[in-house]
Amino acid sequence: MDIYVGNLAYSATEDDIQQVFETYGQVSSVKIIMDRVTGRSKGFGFVTMDDEEQGAAAVEGLDGREVSGRRIKVNKARPKPTGGGEGGGGGRY
Repeated sequence: MDIYVGNLAYSATEDDIQQVFETYGQVSSVKIIMDRVTGRSKGFGFVTMDDEEQGAAAVEGLDGREVSGRRIKVNKARPKPTGGGEGGGGGRY
């Protein structure tokens, strides 16, 4: 299960987040999203847990919990939209 984690403290590390989620089961991966220009955390990331039940328990148990001084937002990640929508540009005919 892919899990979105938002409102992270900018000082939170992937190890910090992994430790919090491991109380609910095996964590496959943790990725904090970083700003390409500044190299600073954007304040959100994703956790992957292979076991759906453990992932659901983590979402239920951790949403709204205080981590590193901030109440984190935790929910099941939605898939990234595919395709480009309606296309682009266009000129006059």
